[in-house]
Amino acid sequence: MNTIKIMLVDDHALIRQGLGKILGLDPELEIVTEAADGAAAVASVRQHQPDVVLMDINMPVMNGLEATRIIKQEYPEIGVIALTIHDDEEYVFELVNIGVSGYVLKDVEAETLIDAVKQVAAGKSIIHPDITAKLLDEFKRLHRNETDIPKLTSREKEVLQSIVKGLSNKAIGEQLYISEKTVKNHITNILRKLDLHDRTQAAIFAVKNNLVKV
Repeated sequence: MNTIKIMLVDDHALIRQGLGKILGLDPELEIVTEAADGAAAVASVRQHQPDVVLMDINMPVMNGLEATRIIKQEYPEIGVIALTIHDDEEYVFELVNIGVSGYVLKDVEAETLIDAVKQVAAGKSIIHPDITAKLLDEFKRLHRNETDIPKLTSREKEVLQSIVKGLSNKAIGEQLYISEKTVKNHITNILRKLDLHDRTQAAIFAVKNNLVKV
């Protein structure tokens, strides 16, 4: 019988042990490796190439978001399930956007977790019901009708274009010949007008709604 090879990634050893015991209840699942931070996770994936990665989000050295981005770029066939608590829900849209196959809460029941791993290994996507509404809200927020998008000033559009390019506030100021404080003020106004939370959301929103040139 071919088993589903799993990697556990969490900076808390007790959580990894608990997940291991839960998944060990099913003979079709096999824990092949573990990691305590994102950088170690990436290295371990390259060595063991598991079928499914259970990935914590908030970790030292490299967080789960960045680790997932690298893993999906190098091994798009590997399924990644984000393990999270309610406080991490701000990352939902970005995680889905970079290719996470599943998103479950850390207090998930054993049967639900085992089923999620099997579903993701089979190429399906799993999102915990408590998170679905959050995801839909974010999707709607970032996909508005053109008539619903508040008007940005020419300068705000220039700043938004620079954010999409990945420039820092200092670099934006140097490029536009304005102070770093003025850049911060423009970004604050942009986020307020578009009802967004951070630069990442602003960049995604701008590209998806054709507010900037890419």
